[in-house]
Amino acid sequence: MNLQTSEATTRVDPITLQVMTNAIYCIADEMMAALVRTSFSTNIKDRRDCSGAVFTRDCELVAQGEIGTPLHLGVMLPTVQSALRVIPPESLEPGDDIIINTPYPQGPGHLNDVSIVSPAFYEGELVGFLANMAHHVDVGGFAPGSMPFGVWEHYQEGLQIPPVLICRRDKLDEQMLRFISKNVRTPVEFKGDLTAQIAANNVGEQRLQALMAKYGKDTVLFYMQALMNYSERRLLSAIKTLPRGSHSYTDFLEGDGLVPNRFKIGVTVTVEDGRIVADFSDSDRQTLGPLNCRPPSTKACVYYVVKTLLDPGLPPNSGFFRPISVVTKPGTLLEVEYPGACCNANIVTTQRIVDALMGAFAQILPDRVSGACSGTMNLLNIGARNPRTGLLYNYIETYGGGQGALADRDGTSGVQNHMTNTRNAPVEVIESAYPLFIHRYGLVPESAGAGRFRGGYGMFREFEIHSERTTVTLSSDRFEIGPWGLRQGLDAQPGSCTIVHRDGSREKLPSKVTCTVGAGDRLISVTPGGGGQGDPYQRSPELVRRDVVEELIAPKTALEVYGVVLRDDLTVDEESTRRRRQHRR
Repeated sequence: MNLQTSEATTRVDPITLQVMTNAIYCIADEMMAALVRTSFSTNIKDRRDCSGAVFTRDCELVAQGEIGTPLHLGVMLPTVQSALRVIPPESLEPGDDIIINTPYPQGPGHLNDVSIVSPAFYEGELVGFLANMAHHVDVGGFAPGSMPFGVWEHYQEGLQIPPVLICRRDKLDEQMLRFISKNVRTPVEFKGDLTAQIAANNVGEQRLQALMAKYGKDTVLFYMQALMNYSERRLLSAIKTLPRGSHSYTDFLEGDGLVPNRFKIGVTVTVEDGRIVADFSDSDRQTLGPLNCRPPSTKACVYYVVKTLLDPGLPPNSGFFRPISVVTKPGTLLEVEYPGACCNANIVTTQRIVDALMGAFAQILPDRVSGACSGTMNLLNIGARNPRTGLLYNYIETYGGGQGALADRDGTSGVQNHMTNTRNAPVEVIESAYPLFIHRYGLVPESAGAGRFRGGYGMFREFEIHSERTTVTLSSDRFEIGPWGLRQGLDAQPGSCTIVHRDGSREKLPSKVTCTVGAGDRLISVTPGGGGQGDPYQRSPELVRRDVVEELIAPKTALEVYGVVLRDDLTVDEESTRRRRQHRR
């Protein structure tokens, strides 16, 4: 535990602490705004698949932008630390920028999450670091999008970039950029997003310098430490309210793209004196396919769940991490050994880690845990040569699903949840940027898990592909086992993905596949709903009626699942409903 001494604690002014907290977090937010506004790819400028953060000069995480991705919360810190172990801070000068993307030994969750780490100087002195992480649409490898299935080695996934200087004294290393660009399919997007990342860190340094000019360097540095200690104290206070003991839960992944086996993720959560320990040692051995995690990604899931359930408003930083221990076993699914494939762990495995953690915490905090969410980011990578431009293109998007029902409200429909909060790409943007045509886009009727509070509905998108010999990678899960409900709430409907070929024949895809389709083929992607919570017969009849009116459930579902009797004009027959519900009891 690294709390300040009582003497130092007395120096902390609570008002100044809040001012500094907001100011430092605003720096991270402004970095993100700059990155989003100046980026090139749809994945960043529209979907916001990126994060930015401020670090102390001792390489501790102080603040991460609110619009960033939860998964990046845990992996940003070891990424920066890895970069600075290779390139020592004392060797850096103003205007230097480090690039890194490899998960081994400690770094981003997969190669697409290219990171830029930059020193911040004030009056010639190193005072901190700025870093951001952004998902690039392609970094080479076996298939467009660099997240293929059918691979079993990290070498097959894409270009590995160890920590190297990409800028020296504000001058971009053109030779390094040419080397990287030659190894990716979409070099224009890569350079555009890379320079936006560098610019975002420049904005962060300028704002940190301005903060020190206003309040003084020593004051800002002091309150960086105070902020981390504040977060630690808040989490310790929340842990004290929890019952001591250990609780376990197990959930499963559905195949790894090479074999259809189910892979176990087992966790035991222990609450003890001032600590939470999440032990994943009971998880299966690492897979051959690319679903394996490195420890930073596993830790990110634990940090997310603890913050969400214990103190959602807690400022996330290194101080918040201190009372949390995460145990993984080398050679297992959650601590893969080099050169194990790992490119799709971010999309699939991390979501199942969260489900396992939520299952364990449901035994500790039953009123705070939701039913299982859709359980997958449901990624689609589509790449080929664009017939309109003659250039290679890669469309990447993760499709939202149903949020699990909470203890006091319905889950939200068609949203990203848990380890990602990216937005959906607008239809107009997709059709203007790529040779794709969207035929249908909406919510999936009957997909939500029923309950007193129902889960959210999954979503579907049907689009036609207009490029020849197009490679499609689908990275999904929950096609077999629907997201679970809680306290008599029902499970949600699983997802699916279907190719409708030009001749009208249909081909149902597995949840994890890289395949080739032709021009004129259509793809129909359906995401899972969210699990319900509570007895469906206790749901408000009016809420059931609304779902029928909106054609999200059928009158038959209202009757058989919820016990709600509707007349021909879709008004509730209250007396018949009351009798039916009483009869079941």
